[in-house]
Amino acid sequence: MGRLLFLGKKGDPNSEKALKFCRAHVEDVSAHLGAWGDPLPAGAGRWEGDYIISYLSRWIVPEKLLKNAKIAAINFHPAPPEYPGIGCNNFALYDGAKEYGVTCHHMAARVDTGPIISVKRFPVHPSDDVASLLSKTYDCQYALFREIMDLILRGKKLPESKEEWTRKPFTRTQLDEISRITPEMSPEEIQRRVRATSYGPWNPTLELHGFTFEFKPKKKESDRPSS
Repeated sequence: MGRLLFLGKKGDPNSEKALKFCRAHVEDVSAHLGAWGDPLPAGAGRWEGDYIISYLSRWIVPEKLLKNAKIAAINFHPAPPEYPGIGCNNFALYDGAKEYGVTCHHMAARVDTGPIISVKRFPVHPSDDVASLLSKTYDCQYALFREIMDLILRGKKLPESKEEWTRKPFTRTQLDEISRITPEMSPEEIQRRVRATSYGPWNPTLELHGFTFEFKPKKKESDRPSS
């Protein structure tokens, strides 16, 4: 295998794990890790080689750079084809999905629209929340990454999945919408939104009489300090 460009998420152990594997098995790896809002480094834009691997990357890769990959430019998307775009796990929980998964696909100029290479799925349980679903997703994503990288390292042809994207990518505006609670919502609707969007410092909000109130999750017994 020749030259590889790795694009990942800054400060993320999952991206770093995948990058570590690439560096251990590929002689020439150029890597760039970034956060939301970071410009694509100039060095990445000038890269030319065989493969581009996007793994939880925050960048939309320009078409010009995609064409610089002689063999393939592929992305490991942390969701199945039913959930392209942003906030995928949030929408799956909001929908009450019984199954979730991850997708490996060829990158195109438009995000999450390229031909699908492979999909790996797992069940979603009623007890799952954002944290548990993300944990399962990242484990599944890395497993799929290893399967695809094994094919690449052995010089095998990438699979061609019969699965297709089922809708347009979700947007930040749509994610913000399900993060809002209004007084007239039913208890069931509020519960759906809390389950789908409460995660760490991020929680759904309620706007009332010009004030914004944030949902505060109850502490689990395991989180309480011992006496």
